[in-house]
Amino acid sequence: MSTPDASATSTLPSSPDASSPDSASDTSTPPSASDTSSAAPSPAISTARSLPATRVDPPPMAGERESLDAWIEYYRETALRKIDGLDAEQLCTRSVPPSALSPIGIIRHLTDNEAYWLREVLLDDEQPDPHCSEDNPDGDFEDIEPATALADIEAYRQELDATRAAQASWSDLDGPVRGLRHGEHVNLRWILTHLIEEYARHLGHLDLLCEVIDGRTGE
Repeated sequence: MSTPDASATSTLPSSPDASSPDSASDTSTPPSASDTSSAAPSPAISTARSLPATRVDPPPMAGERESLDAWIEYYRETALRKIDGLDAEQLCTRSVPPSALSPIGIIRHLTDNEAYWLREVLLDDEQPDPHCSEDNPDGDFEDIEPATALADIEAYRQELDATRAAQASWSDLDGPVRGLRHGEHVNLRWILTHLIEEYARHLGHLDLLCEVIDGRTGE
C-alpha cells in the first residue's frame, strides 16, 4: 500500500494483546459540481436522526492510552456524522475551488490512512492500495464518482472494524511496532497521535465543504 507514507517492514515481535479498544491534496483546478451530477439523483445515506448515538465524549480524567483511543474513536464517529444525509452527488461535490477536496474524497483518504497506519505499519500487514498508485498518488481525492460514493462509505465502515481490532491488539505505547515508516521505527503512541492530527485536519475541511454544500455547521 503506497498511501500516506511508504512503508518498509521489519521482523520485530508483536506486542502483547490488550482489551482496550497523509495528506496533501491536489491543487489543480477541479471540476465543478455540475461535472459530477449528470446522472439521475442518487439516494441519500441515512439522516442524522437515524444514526445510532454512538459518539461519546472522551473522558476528561483518563490515562494516556484511554485518551488516545477515545479521541480517535470520537473523530471516527464525527466523520460519519458530518457526511450523514448527503446524497451521492453531494458527497462528490468539490465546493472550495481550486481544491480537489470533496466529502467522499476525504472519507476515502481516511480509509487509506486507517489501513496504512493500523494494519500496515502497526502489524506489518501489507494492504492493497484501493485508490492511489505511483502514477496517481492522489487517486483517493481525484478518482471519485457518485456511482461509487455510497460504497466508499461502506468501505470506510468496514475498514474501521479491521483497524479497531488491530489497535486493540497492541498494548505497548512505547516499544517499536512491527513495521517501519520511511525506514525508521515508530511506536503506537506516535501512530495514534498522528491519526488524531490527521482526523482533526480533515474534519475541519469537511466543515467547510458541508457548509457550502447544504449550509450545515456543527462539531
